Amino acid sequence: MSDAKSGQRPVLLIVEDDPGLQAQLKWAYEDFEVVIAGDRATALTLLRSEEPAVVTLDLGLPPDPDGTTEGFAVLDEIMALRPQTKVIVASGHGARESALKAIEKGAYDFYQKPVDIDALGLIVRRALHLSQIEAENRVLATRASSDNKVLGRMITAAPEMIKVARTIERVANTNVSVMLLGASGTGKELLARGLHDCSGRAQGAFVAINCAAIPENLLESELFGHEKGAFTGAVKTTEGKIEMASGGTLFLDEVGDIPLQLQVKLLRFLQERTIERIGGRRSIEVDTRIVCATHQNLEAMIADGRFREDLYYRLAEIVVRIPGLAERPGDATLLAKSFLLRFAKEMNPSVKGFAPDALAAIDGWNWPGNVRELENRVKRAVIMADGKLVSAADLDLPTGESPEASPLNLKTAREVTDRKVIRHALARSEGNISSTARLLGISRPTLYDLLKQYDLHN
Repeated sequence: MSDAKSGQRPVLLIVEDDPGLQAQLKWAYEDFEVVIAGDRATALTLLRSEEPAVVTLDLGLPPDPDGTTEGFAVLDEIMALRPQTKVIVASGHGARESALKAIEKGAYDFYQKPVDIDALGLIVRRALHLSQIEAENRVLATRASSDNKVLGRMITAAPEMIKVARTIERVANTNVSVMLLGASGTGKELLARGLHDCSGRAQGAFVAINCAAIPENLLESELFGHEKGAFTGAVKTTEGKIEMASGGTLFLDEVGDIPLQLQVKLLRFLQERTIERIGGRRSIEVDTRIVCATHQNLEAMIADGRFREDLYYRLAEIVVRIPGLAERPGDATLLAKSFLLRFAKEMNPSVKGFAPDALAAIDGWNWPGNVRELENRVKRAVIMADGKLVSAADLDLPTGESPEASPLNLKTAREVTDRKVIRHALARSEGNISSTARLLGISRPTLYDLLKQYDLHN
């Protein structure tokens, strides 16, 4: 595999202050582009300029050639600057203690002086191989995330969710009010932002307000604004969220929590497209599109007299129902990998992926908290993980499949199972047909036949 910096060969940085050993090591690695540093400053300069995949690091560097302080300082800086670098540490000082400390700090491997060139060569080449695989996986994961995005920002490969996205794209350039119905954590605000971004109002403001999070006595002021002196504490005139979103989109999350008295005022705005601030005497024309969402059953609330039927029909000119994560086969794996990449980069760069038991647990869990639960579990697991791979235990998930109701008809049950397993395999292998076939234990032609038979698009 060629290296971007050398044009031909992968770069190996040797951090060693012994000139004789420098020459010996350089001679031993003719298939590498070898660069050499004898001290910390030179090592870090070459790390930035050459971006080596592998580093061999002698812990005994000047000004502490008889100790390990300087060597460990170099290791710490390498891990901070380029945590993906495979660092192989060498020392003759307290070998066991130094080895444990080096691995704890993020080193790939450790060898004890005096150097055995052949043994070290095997370690270096194994480290390079792993580095290349991880680099390819990062590219594939990034590409997969991009390929599976809809509405510019939502990751999905599930037909159920793609259908939702296509509906939103079709209504985006109209001015109809859209209601998003779905359980908590299904991504309602993300879809609302996607609708705004696809619409002719994309250059205007996107303003979101959670109606359940604001006390009833403050919600009217938040939505409609107030004039100076309208009530105690109103020391200046303030625009409400409806006015702030003029020319753009207002997202009313948990719209079912708006009290009845305020529902009347919101209905008047939707009918007349004007508002009056609290304490104000003039009508203000406002060109704001409303998108709302709720996890509540508004029809039941209408029957109970807790939600106005005329307001419902004004808000729900288009209703979009969002499936839960458990109804989107394969999406949990895709989303989990995307979250892991983001959180590992931000919080724990030593984490590189999921262990097999973690992927099986993600596939098997029913995700009652939907995408929000998945995101929180992955974030916590990345922070708490001790190794390079997140386990099912790190995710605090059981390793067995959760029981599910199954159809009694064998042919139907077989098709349901086939569809689910194929989607999971496609998600786990980033859509690669050969890898998917290997995971499923079938040939590529058989997989192509099944994809066609079940109308599953890769």
